[in-house]
Amino acid sequence: MAPSKSRLDDTFKALLARREHQGRLRRLTLREPATVDFSSNGYLSLSTNPNIKTAYISHLQSSSDDFSLGSCGSRLLDGNIPPAENLESQIAQWHGAPAGLLFNSGFEANTGLLSCAPQPGDYVLYDELIHASVHDGMKLGRARAIPFAHNRVEDQPGEQETPGPKPLDAVLRALLRGQDGHKVRSGQTNVFVAVEGVYSMDGDAAPLEQIVECVEKHLARGNGHVIVDEAHSTGWMGERGRGLVCQLGLEERVWARVHTFGKAMGCAGAIVLCTPATRSYLINYARSLIYTTAMGYPMLTAIQTVYDYLQSGQADGLLANLMSLMQETHTLLLSVCQKHSPPPQLFRINTSPPESPIIPLFSAHSRSLARHCQQRGYMVRPIVAPTVPKGTDRVRLCLHAANTVSEVRGLCTAIEEWLEQQKIKDLSPRADGVQRPSVGGLTSLPLAEPSKL
Repeated sequence: MAPSKSRLDDTFKALLARREHQGRLRRLTLREPATVDFSSNGYLSLSTNPNIKTAYISHLQSSSDDFSLGSCGSRLLDGNIPPAENLESQIAQWHGAPAGLLFNSGFEANTGLLSCAPQPGDYVLYDELIHASVHDGMKLGRARAIPFAHNRVEDQPGEQETPGPKPLDAVLRALLRGQDGHKVRSGQTNVFVAVEGVYSMDGDAAPLEQIVECVEKHLARGNGHVIVDEAHSTGWMGERGRGLVCQLGLEERVWARVHTFGKAMGCAGAIVLCTPATRSYLINYARSLIYTTAMGYPMLTAIQTVYDYLQSGQADGLLANLMSLMQETHTLLLSVCQKHSPPPQLFRINTSPPESPIIPLFSAHSRSLARHCQQRGYMVRPIVAPTVPKGTDRVRLCLHAANTVSEVRGLCTAIEEWLEQQKIKDLSPRADGVQRPSVGGLTSLPLAEPSKL
């Protein structure tokens, strides 16, 4: 029997209708098998790598016949098994950390860590563009959260005062002068600084060395704790994919790292790298670990297989190809911009070389651009507010080691077609007989950089 109609359904329908009218309605979609993937986070194309799949199946077949598909319990009850603890130790050692604790996802790792580690009276300073999971963790926690301007450590000389969050240095100075300043200066109050290694929407890397130096300068009592979410830097950045912290040699100066396995690593799950004391504390207090079923043997084996592949150097060729493709793609996109000179609100890219496989294509008409590319067989996704700040809508282009230069050229051709269509639309007469302004005539507008809100 179908459930009776509820007034609550009418409320939901009205809210969904309003969101659809605003152009913000989310839907589940299925990617057409024949399309070229320029959208997923699988930067190394490891999830479909035939060598990894063969090795994974071999690991399962060589295991004891009595291994279980699932753990059937939390790690505190019946879900802990030797392969989980062995994997934690191996991953921690590979990334130069003293200990690690597995979580079922990066979201659960961040919410678990941020909700329980900061104590009452502590502060969490966070990059304003940090992931939603960190926001949810802070909301569940007991510390006061304060944003700082994205990837800005100090104001540049002569820079005018801008509205919104201030650079990290200014936020720390204000904190030291505030009502709890004496507690912060004396080390009684802890200050956590949360950033991402690579930001998923802009594709830019955190200025981590400057961040660490800033925290150590202002919090000399050792009460400054930097947390780095390496979700989008794991697997491809640093030596054999160790991540940004290892690339910069900051292993002993960063308090905690979150590495996730569902992006470049091609599987699922996450780990918090930390001290043994922090690991024990999370086991006792992180609710997203305590009250969930632990990963089963098949998933642990998948993670183990991918790490074996990276550590053996088998992915070195994929990494080199990805780096080369990043530069080639940026060069081709710059060529498109120089050829067509579109106004920035129609189409623009960052003029500086990409720092990651994520290249945002900024456009106020991102849905139209994405739809055109999809119709040409290239899967890209429009990203609009509120997922990104208002006025920074974009098509999110993600490159993968399995992509080819030919595919990138095809995508750029599709973008050029779209730009030409927009030019024709703007040149066509309006219904009132007044000619629209020419897009091609706005060539004096520069290629603008996205604002760091």
